[in-house]
Amino acid sequence: MGDDSNRATRPTRRAITKYGGAVFAAGLLAGCMGSGGDDSAATESQDQLTTSETETASPTATATPEPAYAASMAPVGEVSLDDPPSSVSVYSLLYADMAVAYGYGDAVNSLGFDAAAGGNTLDAYYERLDGVDFDYDDLTQLNTGSGEIRVEKELFYELDSDLHLMDPALVDSFDGWDPADVEEVAENVAPWFGNTYSRTHGEPPESWRDTYEYYTLWDIAGRVATLFGESERYERLAAVHDEMLDDIESNLPPASERPSVAALIFFDGTFYPSKINAPGFANAHVRPLGATDAFTGTDAGFGTTYDYETLLEVDPDVILHQFGIASYYDVASIRETIADDPVGGELAAIQNDRFYPSGNPVQGPLMNLFQLEMTAKQLYPERFGEWPGYTAGDPYPEIPEGERLFDRERVANIVAGAE
Repeated sequence: MGDDSNRATRPTRRAITKYGGAVFAAGLLAGCMGSGGDDSAATESQDQLTTSETETASPTATATPEPAYAASMAPVGEVSLDDPPSSVSVYSLLYADMAVAYGYGDAVNSLGFDAAAGGNTLDAYYERLDGVDFDYDDLTQLNTGSGEIRVEKELFYELDSDLHLMDPALVDSFDGWDPADVEEVAENVAPWFGNTYSRTHGEPPESWRDTYEYYTLWDIAGRVATLFGESERYERLAAVHDEMLDDIESNLPPASERPSVAALIFFDGTFYPSKINAPGFANAHVRPLGATDAFTGTDAGFGTTYDYETLLEVDPDVILHQFGIASYYDVASIRETIADDPVGGELAAIQNDRFYPSGNPVQGPLMNLFQLEMTAKQLYPERFGEWPGYTAGDPYPEIPEGERLFDRERVANIVAGAE
């Protein structure tokens, strides 16, 4: 990862960067002894964990004021900044969407993947929010895209960000990284702040299991807002979400009248399913709808695949194809492929035209508002209005004002800081 011999002794650049001792220490020291877990988790290590807490305070010392930009979240603990960050390194859409929501979209300098692909997804939703946008033309792509998850440490030095809005456990799982690398970047460039495993409540590497915590999407969004000094903006945005969720939940049909639903990805003749009611923010747009998971009682999961015949045995009423809005899949074309297959064409979701593009599981708060609305219309059109359909590459479809489940103008004003 390059010659780092001069970096280890480089002075810390961020004057007020503090990690919660108990949380961070346990993970880091364990990380020095080894790491495990899946490909999205890792451990961290450090050599300057604590400051002297035994020094005698000066008789004339005054209380240090609480920093205006400070928040806490596992696995990092507490992070404090001198000033609001003017440059933010981001890996996933989850945090890019949060940055935009709190007025920091212009501070984002990177994404973990092709910026156009992720930017197009955000554009599709932001098109319906007047004045909200995300300029991704000059963002640095962190992942080399070479078939492995590889991010060069040198990039973080080149970007010279004020904040790395990403989970250090995720970074430590990248090829070529170890706990010392993660801590080095935190000390010499900027702190980490993020949480990845809350997506599916996956098990982090063994060295992090005693310190890791799981949060909802809106919990994470609130903590990020606090770090940005934007708690009031978050509260207003969360109120929109809570009001919409209350409206949806109060109008759901009885459980016996709800459809069976399969969430999946189709690729090269194979179906890759996931469970819609499992915990984690990946399901934050589906789980609240209370539908019956078509794979209940099966061994469906991220490691299981289905062919046409097996899926027909399940035969869900509704199929939601993930990453379907301005993302990686042309769902209309996929539907045609499945319908042309002699077995696939027998699926009830195909015959009844209930094969829909679904949302991006790596969703931030603004995305979540649209994806909740979309899923409610797809599953319960008689309660929330018909889903108007979607053409690949287009923005999120225009919904008549009287059929919208949340107020676009209100949300746009919140993002602009006008409400």
